[in-house]
Amino acid sequence: MRVMVVGSGGREYAIGRALAKDPAVEKIWFAPGNGATPQMGENVEISDYEALAEYVQKEGIDLTIVGPEAPLVEGIVDIFKARGLKIFGPSKKAAQLEGSKIFMKNFLARHEIPTARYVETDSIEEAFRFIDTLPEPIVVKADGLCAGKGVIIAKTRDEAKKAASEMLSGKAFGEAGTKIVVEEFLDGYELSVFAICDGKDYIILPAAQDHKRLLDGDEGPNTGGMGAYAPTPLIDDALYKKIEERIIRPTVEGMAKEGMPFEGVLFAGLMIVGGEPYTLEFNVRFGDPECEVLMPLLETPAGELFDKAASGRLGELDVCFSDKYAVGVVMASRNYPYKSSEPAEIIVDRIVHTELAEKAHICYAGVSLADGKLMATGGRVLVCVGLGESIREARDNAYMLCGQVHFAGKQCRTDIAYQALAQEHG
Repeated sequence: MRVMVVGSGGREYAIGRALAKDPAVEKIWFAPGNGATPQMGENVEISDYEALAEYVQKEGIDLTIVGPEAPLVEGIVDIFKARGLKIFGPSKKAAQLEGSKIFMKNFLARHEIPTARYVETDSIEEAFRFIDTLPEPIVVKADGLCAGKGVIIAKTRDEAKKAASEMLSGKAFGEAGTKIVVEEFLDGYELSVFAICDGKDYIILPAAQDHKRLLDGDEGPNTGGMGAYAPTPLIDDALYKKIEERIIRPTVEGMAKEGMPFEGVLFAGLMIVGGEPYTLEFNVRFGDPECEVLMPLLETPAGELFDKAASGRLGELDVCFSDKYAVGVVMASRNYPYKSSEPAEIIVDRIVHTELAEKAHICYAGVSLADGKLMATGGRVLVCVGLGESIREARDNAYMLCGQVHFAGKQCRTDIAYQALAQEHG
């Protein structure tokens, strides 16, 4: 099997790494990939989707897997399918679940899927009226894609009104914010649940939890994610069952009923309030860094899983996950998330500890290759992933590997998976 992975981040590196372990996968391409992906396959610099589809046809690539949300929302899947190519990901219509917060909230309402009370509007008066009815804090969201930054949790009504005004005027997020969702704040704990779907069937993966804030103790600004772990002990069979019956199944069935069957990764960002799951948001692809901790737990050959999902044949597959734990710690560049950083050479010490070499690995993201040297080029540079029989062991392995990686200005949190460790003790 010949496979292409679209994207350039740690998530795509992790998918490539899982594919490289599948003996049935003969060759992997990355479009565009990053400075480290040539270790596993060939990078292709084609950004136009029609031209990329043509390249896939010419090279006889059997399957394309799309990592990031932007190509999905822009309709890459429709372009490939029009040429009869096999591609894993949702259609442009189905990708609205992530591409438009308003589409998503209205879909949830139509199918009676639990979510926070909300109003969608482009009117400042209506937004202000609804804000006045809500207890503080209050959530204000831009409708469109804002690279994970279009959600404001306002501590007071005045702050919520200011956020709404800035979004609706186009000042905060430009076009993406000219319609907004204002909703009640749900007080509980967050979970990320991923389901791989083929339009009718789905497979729910072990639940993960990520750490969005930059600094230890969940302080500092929101980021794309500073670390993650899976599976989380904050879920049990009863909660999995509620999530499946109230959220995943009605979403897959509802999308099929509305003529846009969902194929690809359905990523439900959930808030658990008093043991009951509510949908905060849907994404239509793997989370990053959650993907980096889920892929190494997959025991079923990755090529087979994505191939069956892209051909509507998930029902034929018995998917297995290992009973180990994985913890991923993101290493970011000096100025992340505020501004770009100077490129810096990455040095990884030779790992002499054989057990660490077997139980930890790096997924590269913001890196480039210059004169044979791997350079950190800003943003989230890489993820150190540790595996173990317990969360503590997995976390220790991840941090041991962090100690072997050096580049100027590197920063990472030192407390990834602290909620789960507190529970292990408790």
